[in-house]
Amino acid sequence: MTTTLVSPTERVKAWTEGPALHIRFNNPAKHNALSVDMWEAVPPLLALAEADDAIRLVVFSGEGVKSFVSGADISQFEDHRAAKEAVKRYEQMAEAALMGIHDFGKPTVAAIRGYCIGGGVNVAISCDIRLASADSVFAIPATRLGLGYRFSALKNLVDLIGPGRAKDIFFTGRRLDSAEALAIGLVNRVVPTDGLEALVADYAQMIGTGAPLTIKAGKRIIREVLKADADIDTDLCRQLILDCFESEDYAEGRTAFMEKRKPVFRGK
Repeated sequence: MTTTLVSPTERVKAWTEGPALHIRFNNPAKHNALSVDMWEAVPPLLALAEADDAIRLVVFSGEGVKSFVSGADISQFEDHRAAKEAVKRYEQMAEAALMGIHDFGKPTVAAIRGYCIGGGVNVAISCDIRLASADSVFAIPATRLGLGYRFSALKNLVDLIGPGRAKDIFFTGRRLDSAEALAIGLVNRVVPTDGLEALVADYAQMIGTGAPLTIKAGKRIIREVLKADADIDTDLCRQLILDCFESEDYAEGRTAFMEKRKPVFRGK
C-alpha cells in the first residue's frame, strides 16, 4: 500500500510504501539540484519517520532517470553562499539535513540513478546503504568552484573509502563510473539500470521484516566503533545489546524458530 504524504515543498516528494518512507528530490529541470527548500524539507520528514513505528527505513531517490542529485543549486549561490552571514546560515541548514540523515535511528538507503554529484554524494554517503544503477556517475567538484567543504562530509567520505581514495576524488574532482564506485566501496551494490527499483524493494522487504531493535542497536554500535577508543560509549553499547535480549521481539524470534515460521517483529 502506498500513501502520499504532505511535503514541506513540491520539490521533495514523500510517500510511504510498505515499511519504507520514500523521500524523492524533485527538481528534474536542474537534474535534482538541491535548493534551499529541498534541504529544509529533510529534517521534518525524518522526524515524521522517527515517530512512526510502522516506518522501518527511509529511501532517498531522485526524480526521473537522469539524476539522483546533481549538487547544490548554483543559481542560489549569490543569495545564499556569497555573503559571510548567508554562507553561515546555508551551512547550518545543509548540515542539519545531512547530519539528520547520518544520525537517524533507522536504516537509510540511497537509491542512485544517473548523476550523483557534490551535494548528491554528501546525501548518499550520509545514508547507511547506497544502491546504484549501472549508469550512475559520481564526482565532488568542489575544487572547480573554490568553496569550502564541511568537516562532516569529508569525515563520512574518509570513513567510507579511506583517506587515500578520498584525497584522489576530492583533489581532482574527477568523475567515477558505477564500476569504480563499487570497487572502492563508495556504493554497496550496482545493478543494471532497469533493476534498481526491484533491488530497492528487496532491501525494503529485508530490512522491514528484520527485528527493529536489533537493527537500531547494530546501527548505533557501528557508529560507536568508528569513534576514537576514548570516545566510545561502551555502557551505551552494552545497554543496547541488553535491550535486545530483554525484548518481546527476541522471545518472538525464538518462538518462531522453534515453530518453523517467519517471525513478526514489532520493535518492542
